[in-house]
Amino acid sequence: MQIYLPIANMSVNIFTMILLGGMVGLLSGMFGVGGGFLTTPLLIFYGIPPTVAAASAATQVTGASVSGVLAHWERGGVDLRMGLVLAAGGVLGAVAGAWLFNALSGLGQIDTAINILYVAMLGSIGWLMARDSWRDIKAERLGEPVQARKVHHHPLIANLPFRWRFYKSGIYVSPLAPFGLGFITGILTVLLGVGGGFVVVPAMIYLLGMSARVVVGTSLLQILLVTAFTTMVHALTTHAVDIVLAGLLLVGGVFGAQMGARLAVRLPPQKLRMALAVIVLLVALRMFLGLTYRPPELYTIELLG
Repeated sequence: MQIYLPIANMSVNIFTMILLGGMVGLLSGMFGVGGGFLTTPLLIFYGIPPTVAAASAATQVTGASVSGVLAHWERGGVDLRMGLVLAAGGVLGAVAGAWLFNALSGLGQIDTAINILYVAMLGSIGWLMARDSWRDIKAERLGEPVQARKVHHHPLIANLPFRWRFYKSGIYVSPLAPFGLGFITGILTVLLGVGGGFVVVPAMIYLLGMSARVVVGTSLLQILLVTAFTTMVHALTTHAVDIVLAGLLLVGGVFGAQMGARLAVRLPPQKLRMALAVIVLLVALRMFLGLTYRPPELYTIELLG
């Protein structure tokens, strides 16, 4: 069954879009990532224009995050104070990202910039996740104890002034650190349509030293607030949000996030991280090939009707 997308100016299969939203929602609930880092590339592969894909993906991530936050809130896995600080930085980052988005659009380079950023970020993050996950899985197979990573604040973070106690996260750091982290993810949210969870989650663990119990839920809270603001920014400035596309993705994403939150407490974390790393690397490889592969025929003529 086909439906017309008014902003993307094309027709898509309804059930394919709902299924895509469900897959991304599943990842959102399992890993604390908004899922936009997969939604946008997959929409581009389907043929959706990159600008519309990025803007609409941010809208879908908002809905999926609501479902995920509620699931983790019931389990006491959300640090409200940390989430609000991250979100405050994210809102300012979204404003800066909107300016950059319009500047690149004016130069006619926004589609290329989106693809290059995705290849660079997904490739590096996927590699780091795969390396750490494989090390843990190998140790488990050999019967060796999985070494707990010693979390140390970066000297720059440790020396920042105005420290606060984030009791639920179990840390004592300056709010400037999570604020700056939120600012970066806000820029990424506007440019790429991502929630930024694939950057925020590792940073919370390795840079801020937060308790793993609240990382996923807090990440989703930040994603929810920032993507909601980003959707408004896109709607008012870039006019690239396709509400029909976002609605289809949202239907699947809400149910997928609930399922993901339940699976997250049942499956081995090392294997979950490895599965996510493989998915991220495959998407990065596909986007890299799209940027570099030269088709045998640069132009084709198709007879319609």
